[in-house]
Amino acid sequence: MSYQVKTDQELVHLYIKGKELALSELIIRHKSRIYTSIYLLVKDEYLAEDIFQDTFIKVIKTLKAGKYNEEGKFLPWVLRIGHNLVIDHFRREKRNPTITNSDGFDIFDVLGIYDESIEERMVKQQTYDDLKKLIHLLPSEQKEVLIMRHYGELSFKEIADLTDVSINTALGRMRYALNNLRKMMTAKELTLKN
Repeated sequence: MSYQVKTDQELVHLYIKGKELALSELIIRHKSRIYTSIYLLVKDEYLAEDIFQDTFIKVIKTLKAGKYNEEGKFLPWVLRIGHNLVIDHFRREKRNPTITNSDGFDIFDVLGIYDESIEERMVKQQTYDDLKKLIHLLPSEQKEVLIMRHYGELSFKEIADLTDVSINTALGRMRYALNNLRKMMTAKELTLKN
C-alpha cells in the first residue's frame, strides 16, 4: 500500500485502524511546515523540537482516543495544537518571544548600519531598542500577528490558520498593532529615520 498517494484524511483513518505507517507518512508530509510554524514563534531550535514532539504526542492521544473530528483539516488542526502548546509554554515561562531572524540574531542587530556616523548609529540603535520595547507592550494577539507577519514573513492566511481566526481578524489585529505602535511612538516622541 502506497501511503504517499493517500489524502491526509485517508491516512488519519488508516492510522486509527492500526496502520502505524500512516502516521509516519503524515509526519513526513507536514513536518517542515509544522516545525517551522513552531520555530517562528519560539526562536529556539531545541525548544521547537520539544514542542513539535509534544504536538504529535497530543495528536496521537487524540486520534487513539477517537476524539479527532476535523474532517479534511488535519494540517490546520495540528498547527493549532502546536500553536496552543507554544502559548502554554510562554504562559509557563512568562516571557515573550524575541524578535530574531532565521540565524538567531536579533533582527535589529542585522539591519546593517554602515554609512552612518557613530552618533547617527547610536540614535538609530536607541530607536530600534525603543521600538522593541514598544512591540512587547502590545496586547499578545497584536504582538503575535506583528511578529509572524514582519519577522516570520507569514502570509495573513497562514497567520489566520495558525491562530485559528479569520483572515479579517488577523488583518484587524495587525492594523491595531500598527496603530498602537504609532500612538506609543508619538507619545514617547520617537521618530524612525530610514
